[in-house]
Amino acid sequence: MLDVAAPPATPAERRARALLSPRLRLCLLVALLAGAAGAVWAWQPHRLLAEGWPPQLSGGTAAVIFALAYGGCAAALVPRPLLNLAAGALFGASAGLAAAVAGTVLGAGISFGLGRLLGQDALRPLLRARWLVAADRQLSRHGFRSMLAIRLFPGVPFAAANYCAAVSRMGWVPFLLATALGSVPNTAAYAVAGSRATTPTSPVFLAALACIAVPALVGCAMAWRRRGRLGGTRETVQDTARAEPTPAEPGPPMAGRQGHE
Repeated sequence: MLDVAAPPATPAERRARALLSPRLRLCLLVALLAGAAGAVWAWQPHRLLAEGWPPQLSGGTAAVIFALAYGGCAAALVPRPLLNLAAGALFGASAGLAAAVAGTVLGAGISFGLGRLLGQDALRPLLRARWLVAADRQLSRHGFRSMLAIRLFPGVPFAAANYCAAVSRMGWVPFLLATALGSVPNTAAYAVAGSRATTPTSPVFLAALACIAVPALVGCAMAWRRRGRLGGTRETVQDTARAEPTPAEPGPPMAGRQGHE
């Protein structure tokens, strides 16, 4: 039987394919992030720290609304430390921690979903460098363990971790569960500091600051140590390459020499 040629695509089908192309979806993601960042800059959510929560909202309803707003702001690239301090200042240490963790998971889920839907197909073909391939393999094979370590130790920005995980093949459940568990210690320290911001000399406030500063210093030290190792490895490779003898050029055949003599 003869193969029947497929009918040519209609203009509507061609437009649909163009709209669903990976590059266009990636451009849409960039536009969404830029628009969200601009909206947050205009809204200035840090005013909550100075002006407080609207008086008509209180109790559990206010905490739920704050968690939803937290998730949207975190997905819009608002720094989480600012939001965590606001949660503690508005709702206290315990309720503020619960609202902040819920908002963290919500914001991470929004970023992960946007990155997976709009950015993964366009960015995965660009993973060609060895360290990018290694990072992608680690996140894809050991998603929960890798994300838990990223959340526990500061150093990797929140949004960067979300979108790197989205580009990898990490599953939804390991990502969200590791985010929820790994964000608790750091978020709790900020929430306690926010709840005691009016008494900056109290032992509780100073202990919270220590819990914030020590992991950050440890992360910086580990990054600097790793940087030194990488620099030493590069120098060793360069020295080895210089020390290797240059291969000698091949001489004339022996038979030719004897005949000439």
